[in-house]
Amino acid sequence: MRSHITVILLAVFLSGCASTSDWSSDTPTKTNPKSSKATRVDLKSQSVSKIYAPSDNLWIRIRDGFQMEPTNSPLEIEQVRWLSARPEYVNRSMMRSSRYLFYIVQEVNVRNMPTEIALLPFVESAFVTHAKSSAKAMGLWQFMPATGKDFRLTQNVFRDERRDVLQSTDAALDYLQRLYNQFGTWELALAAYNWGAGNISKAQKRNLAAGLPTDYLSLKMPKETRQYVPKLMAYRQIVLDPQAYGIVLPELENHPYFIALDIDNDIDVAVAIKLAEIPEEEFHNLNPSFNKPVILSNANQQILLPFAHAEIFQANLKSYNKPLSSWTAVKIAKTGSADQVAKTLAVDVDALRSVNGIPKGMRIKAGSTVLIPKTSGLAGDVSTAMAENASLSLVKPAPPAPKCDKSAKSGPNTKCAPTKTAAKGSSPAKNASSQHKSASTGLAKSAKNGASTSSSNKGITNSQ
Repeated sequence: MRSHITVILLAVFLSGCASTSDWSSDTPTKTNPKSSKATRVDLKSQSVSKIYAPSDNLWIRIRDGFQMEPTNSPLEIEQVRWLSARPEYVNRSMMRSSRYLFYIVQEVNVRNMPTEIALLPFVESAFVTHAKSSAKAMGLWQFMPATGKDFRLTQNVFRDERRDVLQSTDAALDYLQRLYNQFGTWELALAAYNWGAGNISKAQKRNLAAGLPTDYLSLKMPKETRQYVPKLMAYRQIVLDPQAYGIVLPELENHPYFIALDIDNDIDVAVAIKLAEIPEEEFHNLNPSFNKPVILSNANQQILLPFAHAEIFQANLKSYNKPLSSWTAVKIAKTGSADQVAKTLAVDVDALRSVNGIPKGMRIKAGSTVLIPKTSGLAGDVSTAMAENASLSLVKPAPPAPKCDKSAKSGPNTKCAPTKTAAKGSSPAKNASSQHKSASTGLAKSAKNGASTSSSNKGITNSQ
């Protein structure tokens, strides 16, 4: 089982004549179209230490790929001044970017896009992988839920690929290329990425009707969108000439920061961190998409590790003789409270609530998938169907039945007044409708290790 975890090196292929070849990631590595398009490197037969890059400075490579023309507009100058007045903020963002920029630049280069696009996460998220906006946009590239679904980014109980470094980057670049093909300039494509393609099209139609130009600078748009491109160009200016603005760029070597490992058996996040011998924070910075304390093999998952630690992981895995996974998933057959479900599954109710993000007072709807500690009766990996389609729906409990005044005469026509616990000013119909609001998979929070259980299959569907 442990030998089934394959190692691949992102965006690089080591050959006997590596010094004469450029970096390439245009070769598919798996039949799964959503997997990374990076070429594999087998650490058993090839050495990471021999990797060669055409240039030893990633910033030089980024500058060489700039294609967009600065406008030197008042808005752009204002954004440059804002950033240069906050060197600590810029430095923190730059340091965070060091984990991801090589991969993003590599993918931008493969698509022949301007390398300014690789700087866009500075504007979107400041390279914070767990960034979440008030509008529920997520990740480095700040995908909205609906847009993420359009680009096949899985959002379920187990993972949110809007936060996945590889998948979200691939989707964002696909999206930007589509917008560029639609509008013809990168300025309009970027504005559409921020404001929406439909809004840009409507703005252009309004200008056409008024006999006005339809280029980026001529369109009327919200303040946030108007400042969006100038913000990106401000980062361009800083990368181009950091000393002029009192900014010191971190040293970024022109080679991969991380290696991707294909997971062919379920493995606990805690076990992966232990075997890789890296800080928990570093693991989550590279692997922010996991919602649960287990990584599922049947979801075609990969984990990213700094490439030196990938070798450590590989060596430790060979000598690891304990179970890789201590969690499994089951589907709830009958709607019930957390206490009822925990009793049916023979698990600790606090552990059930914690690992599945179930608030007290909420009922688990039939058909929902919950994570529970693995038992002998529920051994094996979580099935592909469950790994890909798991959802968790919660409902509020039904309101208590109305109480009758004990002094009232009983009879067939006796009517009871509403209870005093009903919300003031709310109609019964409104109260009833409010009981059926389902919680989104966003309720599935990062898990804590749960308690031990005894096996029980009553009222559940096995994960196999």
